[in-house]
Amino acid sequence: MNADNTVVKKACEHWGLGEVTVTLVATRENHVFRVESDKGEFALRLHRQGYRSVDEIRSELMWMNMLKSHNTPVPQSISTLDGDSIQVVDDVVVDMLSWVEGKSLSQLTPTVQMYQQTGVLLARMHELADAWPLPDSFERPTWNLVGDTPLWGKFWQNPHLTTTQQSTLQSFRAHALATLDALQQADYGLIHADLVPDNILYNGHELQPIDFDDGGFGYRLFDLATITHRCKRHSNADELAHAVVAGYQQQRPLDVELLSFFEALRACTYVGWNITRIQEADGIERNQRFITEALSAISRYDESTHTAEKH
Repeated sequence: MNADNTVVKKACEHWGLGEVTVTLVATRENHVFRVESDKGEFALRLHRQGYRSVDEIRSELMWMNMLKSHNTPVPQSISTLDGDSIQVVDDVVVDMLSWVEGKSLSQLTPTVQMYQQTGVLLARMHELADAWPLPDSFERPTWNLVGDTPLWGKFWQNPHLTTTQQSTLQSFRAHALATLDALQQADYGLIHADLVPDNILYNGHELQPIDFDDGGFGYRLFDLATITHRCKRHSNADELAHAVVAGYQQQRPLDVELLSFFEALRACTYVGWNITRIQEADGIERNQRFITEALSAISRYDESTHTAEKH
């Protein structure tokens, strides 16, 4: 924290904030601080070293600013005194965003209306991304899901898998490789890729997506599945997932025939993501939950496939 405090103090000088009150609010990937000053409230992000390149971070900010310019309620990049969007302070890449007030959906009792609005919001973001001429310098990661170097790790090699579980994930991976290879004219483009309840804030009248850190190029169904997969943690999962899909299709057409397949893929990515985080305080418990959810998602997909074949 002492190193962070030094970086935060130096960074605030680049934005000319003067006296500030700083509160650490997130530490998962990047360290995010709430900065209160006489010029307003801001979110100061200290980016984890080696996770995103400077060009990728600049591109993320350009993307968010584009969405903001089209009245999408996302954080906006705040320029430094010299007009730049980022600074490198003591080898740490730092940027500043407008502060977004609200409670995350994970802190609230989910409602069908909220999830329907989430679907509309996601569809609108996809529409705007497709209509946006990408800057020549634009650079964001590609969501490789099951290839040799998946973006979030080789889920089928998680060290805590039993022999049977590993066999199931390896079989699903082989099936996924063939399925993705056979997709024709798939809806593909910029996706948020992490629109989970923690990353959707509600301020009493509208939903506000935050944390575009994992955004990149991928399947639009994968983006949708990120939301519907997490609905499974609620007792009214089917109702909430249906609301998300209905909201999305109200705004933008999308073939959801393979939604359960992409939900299984989404669930598997967390098994890969956690491989390097198993040693964290809750890493083992989280790992078992992710494995259980992945196996359940694969089972649901298998059942839906068999049902479709009977008809």
